[in-house]
This record gives sequence, structure tokens and C-alpha cells, in this order.
Amino acid sequence: MLAPALLLACCTERFPSRYILDLPETPAAWVSILGEPHWHVEWFSPFGQKKAADFPPASKKRIRAEIPVTWANPVTAWPWWPEHNLTAEIFKPCGALFPYDVSGKNSDHLRLSWEAGSDTVFYQELGIAFSKNTPNVSAVKTPDKFDWLRFRELFQSDALSEAVRKDPWVVNWRSVAEKTITSNFDKRRIAAQAAALKHFPVPAGTWYGASPFAEPLFFEEGEPPVFPVFASSGINVWISEEGILRVNGNTWRFAPWENP
Repeated sequence: MLAPALLLACCTERFPSRYILDLPETPAAWVSILGEPHWHVEWFSPFGQKKAADFPPASKKRIRAEIPVTWANPVTAWPWWPEHNLTAEIFKPCGALFPYDVSGKNSDHLRLSWEAGSDTVFYQELGIAFSKNTPNVSAVKTPDKFDWLRFRELFQSDALSEAVRKDPWVVNWRSVAEKTITSNFDKRRIAAQAAALKHFPVPAGTWYGASPFAEPLFFEEGEPPVFPVFASSGINVWISEEGILRVNGNTWRFAPWENP
């Protein structure tokens, strides 16, 4: 549950409470190899409780959620493929922040985007860090009071590195959130984390990562396939027409599609 302070904002009649979630198009490479995804959607109820529901591919255009309209809050949608044993939170999510992503004045549609996926995960990490440090931090540090508009503007400027602007998932958002709550927000912490470059004996060809923004990796026949592995990501996943590579620390497994 979120901090009670989140529920004290003044009410408004500008917005409805139930929203149709407009999800973005799934990256073509993911669909070509894995098919259309299921969706694991997370949001907060009007009482501040975290809610979650799973939806099959066919219901993509009929997903709805009742969310609070009295404070800024996130809706996150994780793609997952049960037929390939790819659970939610392996591939990166899309998301939306209310009220900034409402599709037009007084609309009952909330527009989710891949760009806002990292916003919503950062929001939730701020909430977790705040809860861990209560009562040692001020209530003004709850995530609903964070300056989300200014935060988003950073990604449209040269205040952040090109690597981060191209793919916000190279950032360790949990670490940034914890330091923001225990200290203060500092844009210099939004930096690309170091990746360990590791060789895995997998088939040549084009490989796609779990971030919708990650550049594909292409390996010629006879070329050693080298992948960037992020420790903070837990399970690192890449897919190709040949199969799937899963890496977790020093453990890895390649599985052809006929034996996923």
C-alpha cells in the first residue's frame, strides 16, 4: 500500500475514475519471434492499494482500470509470453502517469507508451524506498509529489547522456530511487550502469533484447557472440529466430525454440 499521505490531495471533478488503457504497438521483432504478448497490468486503486490483473492478447484494446484521480500515479503494463515461459517483469514494460498521459481533455483514455514504462517503474521504486525509510524521511518525498514534468524534460535535453536518452533501461532505477529518498534527487545519478561483456556460444544472426529501445545485436558466422549483461536486471534475456538466451549472473542457458 502507498503512504497515506498520497490520499490527502484535494479532489477534482476534471477526470473520470475508470480509464480505457491504450497500449502501444509491441515491437515488431518481439511479435515476429514470440507472437503477440499477454499483458500483466499494475495500478493503484482509489484507496491506494496496489492492484494487478492479467489479460490475453485478444483483450489488448479492452483493458480498463479504475484509478485515483486525486494524485499523480502510475499504470504499468508488462508484456509476457507464457507459452515461452517468459513471465512478467522479464521484458520491459510500457506505462502511463496520470494525469500527464490522459489522451485529451476530459478523456477516459490513458495513453501508455514504452517511453513512460521507466517512469512508472521509477515511481514504484520511489514508493518502495519511501516505505523502507519511513518515518526518517519527509512526506514531501512521496512519489506523487515528485516533479514528473521536469523529470521527463531531462530526456528531451542534453542533461542526460545519449545512452540514457536512447534507452532508459540502462539505468539502475532502484538505486536512483533509494538515493533520491534518502538524500535528494540528482540528475547526475541517472547514468548508464556498467555492463559486463560476456561471450556465449549461441547461433549467429540477429539478437533482440528485453528493452524495446535496445539496438539489435548481429553476429556473423564464426564471430564470437558477445552480450552486455546488467547485474541489476536479474535475468537478462535475448531472443533470435534460433532460440532464447537467458543469463542470470554467471549462469546462462540457450534453448532452441523447439525446446524452450
